[in-house]
Amino acid sequence: MSLCRDKQIKDFLLFLFLFALLFVGTGTVLAIHLVNDMEVQWLTHDEAVVSSLLEQGVSKETIVTALMNTEISADGQSLLAAAGLGKQTESGMRPFFNQFQQSTLCITLCAVMFLLFVLAIGMFVFFWKRKRLYQQADKVLTNYINGDYSCHLPQNYEGGIFQIFSSVEQLATMLQSKNETEHKAKEFLKDTISDISHQLKTPLAALAMYQEIIENEPDNAETVKQFAAKMGISLKRMEQLILSMLKITRLDTGNIVFEKNKCRVSELIAHSVNELTTRAKNENKEIQIAGDDEQQLICDMNWTSEAIGNIVKNALDHTQDGGIVHITWERTPAMFRILISDNGTGIAPEDIHHIFKRFYRSKHSLDTQGIGLGLPLAKSIIEGQGGVIAVQSEIGNGTTFTLSFLTEL
Repeated sequence: MSLCRDKQIKDFLLFLFLFALLFVGTGTVLAIHLVNDMEVQWLTHDEAVVSSLLEQGVSKETIVTALMNTEISADGQSLLAAAGLGKQTESGMRPFFNQFQQSTLCITLCAVMFLLFVLAIGMFVFFWKRKRLYQQADKVLTNYINGDYSCHLPQNYEGGIFQIFSSVEQLATMLQSKNETEHKAKEFLKDTISDISHQLKTPLAALAMYQEIIENEPDNAETVKQFAAKMGISLKRMEQLILSMLKITRLDTGNIVFEKNKCRVSELIAHSVNELTTRAKNENKEIQIAGDDEQQLICDMNWTSEAIGNIVKNALDHTQDGGIVHITWERTPAMFRILISDNGTGIAPEDIHHIFKRFYRSKHSLDTQGIGLGLPLAKSIIEGQGGVIAVQSEIGNGTTFTLSFLTEL
């Protein structure tokens, strides 16, 4: 029975069982005592009667015969009635019976009071523990209502009440998780809006300034052309910023489902650097690709190529004229790795732990291109597919990014 799994009820039932044993034992001892007392009173009464008859000269044989007699005659009943010792006689007229009656009543009353006291103590302890349990539960539930989940309902025992407590704890855990998720979502939205508004201030201010200059010199074709080009750069920067932030936001909120398929790594890399080869050529830089053309990787090709492209773009931003970006890949029994390395300026030790933060720009690279979202976006894409991105760098000796994916069974 589930009722017997409740420790407090189990203890109370055990108490009732022990109380029943005590009741039976007390009753048995009381009965034995009463029988012995009755025997003593009976013997004392017989001794008194015999002593009185002997004093009156009744023969011993007659007395013994009378004591051993078990037959009742009408004359005997009439004699007792006439002497006032019949059934209706008051107990005061029978001193031995009166003494036995008083003794029996006193002992029985004491035994009953003792048993009632034990029963009352046991019930008091049970209901006191139960009340404490309810008070504890009420306090915890009040904390839950107020949003405090630091305390917990007792769940150390089995039983109906503790099953209810367990269900309430599960509900509280769900509510806590929901509240934390909502809080994180609000903080994330707040931070995102703050980041976007902060990052848009500069290009918007620049656009306003360029537009004012163009308005003031409408007839100066060279000025109009120059600042119109700058307006185009600012608008492109704003577009890149907004698109990148939207992508990161969708990734962080889980609104993007990666469509994983088998794809050749060589095709993945080619797709990633397709739009960057022209830039590298114009900047007198080179992108070198080396690896087994037959190797395959299970991933979302479009998103993974964007992540790789962002890392390569970052490498081009931090390499000088004549710089080289190497892209290789390798397979191990447990992992598949894509390595992207360059011979650029490298990353300062104080910056290497911050490069995946949004809008982070090192004081050593303020003059380089980029808005500080490429690497955070690449990290979100790789980790969203169960991969890991790591970086090793040394000032003056370049940087290596390693993208690791679990080998699919």
